[in-house]
Amino acid sequence: MSKNSGSGVRPLSVVVAGGGTAGHIEPALAVADAVRRLEPAARITALGTTRGLETTIVPDRGYDLRLIPPVPLPRKPGVELAKTPWRVARSVAATRKVFAEVDADVVVGFGGYVALPAYLAARAHARRSRRLPVVIHEANASAGIANKVGAKFADRVLAAVADSGLADAQVVGIPVRGAIATLDRAAIRAQARQFFGLAPDTPTLLVFGGSQGAQRLNEAVAPAATALGAAGVGVLHAYGPKNSIDPISPDGAPPYVGVSYLNRMDLAYAAADLVMCRSGAMTVAEISATGLPAVYVPLPHGNGEQRLNALPVEQVGGCVIVDNDVVTAEWVGREIPALINDTDRLDAMGASAAGVGHRDAAVAVANAALELARERRSR
Repeated sequence: MSKNSGSGVRPLSVVVAGGGTAGHIEPALAVADAVRRLEPAARITALGTTRGLETTIVPDRGYDLRLIPPVPLPRKPGVELAKTPWRVARSVAATRKVFAEVDADVVVGFGGYVALPAYLAARAHARRSRRLPVVIHEANASAGIANKVGAKFADRVLAAVADSGLADAQVVGIPVRGAIATLDRAAIRAQARQFFGLAPDTPTLLVFGGSQGAQRLNEAVAPAATALGAAGVGVLHAYGPKNSIDPISPDGAPPYVGVSYLNRMDLAYAAADLVMCRSGAMTVAEISATGLPAVYVPLPHGNGEQRLNALPVEQVGGCVIVDNDVVTAEWVGREIPALINDTDRLDAMGASAAGVGHRDAAVAVANAALELARERRSR
């Protein structure tokens, strides 16, 4: 804890920049939570835009949210790309104003629309006052544009995995929520099963596709309900608020529980023996941290980032990666019962996944930020 805490000296001020998607917001808030635990007096501010999920998630978690104009980074020439310099300048000016209002001591960025203006504003801020240090965390296996730019002048560069494209980055894993980092699945399994209305003692598959669900997983798993039920497999399936499923289980089968959204991911993980889901960076980090075996079905878009996210876990035997077009109801009905009923293999997969998981990543990033903030304050 800082020597300044409780002494009447202005508390340290930490700004986290991770708006847009849950993949940027959740690591930012996990670090904010860690800062709050390590330095209870610290002032924590989150940067965001009106476009992102942060407009609801950040206030719900009890943090001060300051909105700045978004800066999308088009990948192709055109009118939108021509507008980028003006958008950057406007957003940087708004961000510098936030830094001044909260008397920022350090900026922690996680990539995306919000991070680039934060990095540039911190650099510009240094010209008029004491230098504002920057910590960067890259969650993906392949770094995005914002973090590549910011890494050129950042004070500390941290990454989830090696070879992310950021030179000399310290590998710490992905910051995950305290409820996940400290989760004891076995201790609360009975409570979790009861919470969702699942059978207490049958193998249980957890299926989800992010906050909006995954139509491909819905189309593959729900029609396999008869085969899964006949094999004695229970299912907890988050299908997405805009989707629907109609699973038909045989008489006497374990419950197939469908929900539009999972508000208690900690309980969902505790209830499961096996997970089947997409492989976003945050998802892989949480599942690995909890030591759950998984079947990952990478989203077949972009530059293959989701496959790269899951690859380190597959290489140690902690998961199975299956191509999107391979996953059908027939595949699920055949392969999932064989895997989930092989307890020896599941135990080995879970142990391997936990071996590459990082439960202390949020603390590592928070400590880096607080160290730089204190150094700045002492100058």
